Amino acid sequence: MAVIQVERKSLTLAERAYLPPILGGLKTTLKHFFARKVTLQYPEQRPEIPPGYRGVPTLVRDPNGREKCVSCQLCEFVCPPKAIRITPGEIPADAPTAHVEKAPREFEINMLRCIYCGLCEEVCPEEAIWLQNVYSVSGYTRGELVNHKEKLYELGGTLPDRHFKWDKKKAAAGSDPAHA
Repeated sequence: MAVIQVERKSLTLAERAYLPPILGGLKTTLKHFFARKVTLQYPEQRPEIPPGYRGVPTLVRDPNGREKCVSCQLCEFVCPPKAIRITPGEIPADAPTAHVEKAPREFEINMLRCIYCGLCEEVCPEEAIWLQNVYSVSGYTRGELVNHKEKLYELGGTLPDRHFKWDKKKAAAGSDPAHA
């Protein structure tokens, strides 16, 4: 096995005294010392939320106050960290929304697991999950950070609806009422 020796060049006086690195550090320190301050007094002052920000996932209702989720469980399936858990429930036959397939009996999102990826919002066919511009989520216990169906609807509120699935279609004049 051959051994190769590499000749080292001798250091200059400035390099031996570490002056260039020290002066470089002082330059950086002075630049930040005289720069404009960007400190915000949180929570009184809040930073601007950039467009396209993906925040806390919530459930929304349609303009008539009905829940939009039909418990298809696509969001639960696509969630990478498995933060969403849905228990499907049946809608009673005498309910005004009985023509909708089903509704969730239980719906919860574990915010300790959520990675804010937005896949649940993208895959939802009924536009029932929306990512809100909330970035400050806190709690004293782990249980407080599991959002149940009621809290998800409270956070989400109501959004305009492009799907009119929850409204029964009106029969056109002269058409067969069995196909309405």
